[in-house]
Amino acid sequence: MRPHHLAASLVLITFLSACGSTAQTIASGNPNASKLIQEVWQIINRDYVDGTFNSQDWWQVRKTYLAQAPNSTTATYQAVAEMVGSLKDPYTRFLRPKDYQQLQTQVSGELSGVGLQIALAPETNELTVIAPIEGSPAYRADLKPRDIILAIDGNPTKGMDLDVAAEKLRGAAGSKVTLMVRRETREFTVALVRAKVEINPVRSEVKTVAGVPLGYIRLPAFNGNATAEVKRAIQGLERKGVQGYVLDLRLNGGGLLGAGVDVAKLWLPAGKTIVATVTRKGVRDATRSSPLGPLTTKPLVLLVDNGTASASEILAGALQDNKRAQLVGTRTFGKGLIQQVYSLADGSGLAVSIAKYQTPAGRDIHKVGIEPDVKVELPADFPAAALATAEDPQYLAATRILTQVAKS
Repeated sequence: MRPHHLAASLVLITFLSACGSTAQTIASGNPNASKLIQEVWQIINRDYVDGTFNSQDWWQVRKTYLAQAPNSTTATYQAVAEMVGSLKDPYTRFLRPKDYQQLQTQVSGELSGVGLQIALAPETNELTVIAPIEGSPAYRADLKPRDIILAIDGNPTKGMDLDVAAEKLRGAAGSKVTLMVRRETREFTVALVRAKVEINPVRSEVKTVAGVPLGYIRLPAFNGNATAEVKRAIQGLERKGVQGYVLDLRLNGGGLLGAGVDVAKLWLPAGKTIVATVTRKGVRDATRSSPLGPLTTKPLVLLVDNGTASASEILAGALQDNKRAQLVGTRTFGKGLIQQVYSLADGSGLAVSIAKYQTPAGRDIHKVGIEPDVKVELPADFPAAALATAEDPQYLAATRILTQVAKS
């Protein structure tokens, strides 16, 4: 057993693709099933953020599942998933070997599928879109944050396990999947063709607005490449003499906590609090900005929406609370739990909510989100392809703020 990644939201992200499993197979017999059940139980017992374990006797849960340890691999995985599911925490999940392998691939920034970040809504247990990945089939089809996936190829998703939903959505590149979607009160069908998806293609360019050169950086996800790519973008834009920055975090469903923190360090003065994590024992650990200071002190505006989640919210909260940036757009998603992902002995994995995080001002944004400084809605039918164009009212509001500062 070893911790794999400290992640802010990757454990909920299901990038839908076909991939094989290289994990060892659990041999038939109770001893192997019991070993996995105990391994998972012990990690949760030691590290889970809620010391009441969803108001249940966690020792009795262990006893119950060990007493009925199944003989087959499939049944064992199902039993472990049920045990973890008793916590009623959509972010704490057992990852079967192929799902764990998928997560490892996703962290590296390479995958194939429809490009959806999904979760089960805690209140309704509905399969909910966090955000589509930029450039993916789901993005091109204009699926949006908070869309509810009602059915996959005609199979209703209400109450469906997240891993089962992911399994139904997986398939080879070029294959098709049909989704029934609800957006507010409207229901419609979307046919998607699976394809390879590139994660975190950080995009940057100089945009001249009212005679003022501005740096625009689009950051769609936080993986292992995010910090280096954003740093490179800032350095390049500084050489071109921009007078302010727009950092676009819309539809950024999060990713690695460390990447969100490190990107914040590129913008913040030395010694500023970025985020505080609070464990179930009440231990509060604050992470601070680099003593070297920021790469630039020029004005900054962040674009956010309800697809801005997790690591993106850590970054947004840090820059807002430290008055380093103004936020423009709509309220963010509201995910304030941090997960640790563990490798298990048989090749499967376990994502566990180990702490809550707070913004520098002590705000707990879980299920609440972050309100922008300037609220600007997008039209309901706004196409994702029009982001950061003259048709984008949120982008235009951000550039107005920056040009006014530059001319003042």
